Amino acid sequence: MRSEATGRRDVTGRRLGSDPAQRPADLVLRGGAVYRGGEDGAPTFDEALAVTEGRIVAVGSEREVERLAGSATVVVDVEGRTVVPGLIDSHLHLVRAGLTWRDEIRWDEVPSLDEALSLLRSEADRRPPGSWLRVVGGWHPGQFAELRMPTREELTERFPKNPVYVQLLYEEAVLNDAGMLGCGIVPGAEDPPGGTFARDPATGEPTGIVRGMGAFNHCLSRMPSTHPGDQVGGIRDLMRELNGLGLTGAVDVGGLGLPPENYEPLFALWRAGGTTLRTRLYVGAQTRDRECEELTGWMRHARQGFGDGWLRYVGIGEIIVFGCHDLEGLTGFPADDASLRELERVVREVAVRGWPLHMHAVLDETASAVLDVWDRVAREHPIADLRWSLAHAEPISAANLDRVRALGCGIAVQDRLVYRAADSARAWGDGAVRHGPPLRDILDRGIPLGAGTDATRVASPNPWVSLWWLVTGKTLDGGPRRVPEQRLDRVRALDAYTVGSAWFSLEEHERGRLDESMAADLAVLSDDYFTVDDDALPGLRSELTLVDGHAVHATGPFAGL
Repeated sequence: MRSEATGRRDVTGRRLGSDPAQRPADLVLRGGAVYRGGEDGAPTFDEALAVTEGRIVAVGSEREVERLAGSATVVVDVEGRTVVPGLIDSHLHLVRAGLTWRDEIRWDEVPSLDEALSLLRSEADRRPPGSWLRVVGGWHPGQFAELRMPTREELTERFPKNPVYVQLLYEEAVLNDAGMLGCGIVPGAEDPPGGTFARDPATGEPTGIVRGMGAFNHCLSRMPSTHPGDQVGGIRDLMRELNGLGLTGAVDVGGLGLPPENYEPLFALWRAGGTTLRTRLYVGAQTRDRECEELTGWMRHARQGFGDGWLRYVGIGEIIVFGCHDLEGLTGFPADDASLRELERVVREVAVRGWPLHMHAVLDETASAVLDVWDRVAREHPIADLRWSLAHAEPISAANLDRVRALGCGIAVQDRLVYRAADSARAWGDGAVRHGPPLRDILDRGIPLGAGTDATRVASPNPWVSLWWLVTGKTLDGGPRRVPEQRLDRVRALDAYTVGSAWFSLEEHERGRLDESMAADLAVLSDDYFTVDDDALPGLRSELTLVDGHAVHATGPFAGL
């Protein structure tokens, strides 16, 4: 069981007072290309590293490191593979996804619609007759050879006895006939608040396409609830899948539909010692017009920093005030004066209590309004040391970047534009998308930059897709490609996904690099991240992932460690 024990601990949860370097290493990795991280220019590599009590105690040549091996040391030859710091997703909806992970079918990186439908068939055959089949985001028709999404007709033909729901990001969803019936989408049905049921213009009958958050929630709420045991198991399964991608940590940013009781499966897994991913929690508002009450309640009852090296409360976010939440950034900034006053009331309370803050802000006009509020609060209660940050911010202006820097805040970016560049270009203009997010401008100003995915509905959780996007600026939807001057080289992109992301949980001095005294969180890769072709980046995987010096994922030659 992993839980806090008495005595002083560092931020990874380890008790202070012992010197791991004074005893033989528990583990030595040798024969590799070890990238420490945090470098400028071309990467340099060491041959080996040693781990004792979950910490790195040596990095260097094989000869230097093997001096620390004793009779009980496990020595692993990685046979020339690249070893990198464990990846950290700085903006991921882990809990929300994990609660229903075992009930969903994922189409992430599936190369064709035919294969995607075959996955549905396999699940239909495995599950009890009449079971719901649901695909909830994380894919785009641009990844399919057919370049299209499935139709109601083919879903009905292939799965006449299963209700099927297939959601494309937050854009739209399609149901088959059984799914429409199960959701009450029948002739004469009224649109739900905040959503629409598309209708045939000739007959007025529903077409099986639904759009808007209200419509998505209407459909998802009609599906059977996941058993509590499967909620715990789903979070564990998702963590293990992320470990297989080389992830050792994630910042969970809450999201819609996550009241306090929905965190219980995560805490149950933690209490049972089943977590395999360092998880840092930002908790947000859930109810319009009750935001201050809810967030004050979180801060009153959940001590900032409570937890251990595996699970810890960090801050407030990403939803602060619903009237200031610009969703996908495609319909303009919604805030009125009352919402902005409420935002100021809430964030002042966050500042007074000394909590980190992470706020959703896609549009530059949203960023302007938010930064106006933060400026006023900072005059009374300095925030530079509190780790406040904006999320998304793809079209942010140079003027607002200067304001972010002056306030001492950070920016977390995600690969949403892999899937929404074309839509965003129609809303913001081609130029904003081609220069967004302005990655080099952020780094050149010294603004802390974290990388992530915003998975699992608006993107795949695969970090290598996000790194491909950071490096190449390419998209899957035919939208504009980011200009070369705003792309990152592979070193800077990886650093954003490791030590850069650790900044958002106040841990950049504890993890995210493979230096002596840092946490032994790392990934041994299936191919060399630094030299593979650009378009091979999304296919990278980890063959061995360590968290706290222990294997949480091991395959191929490392199976059994």
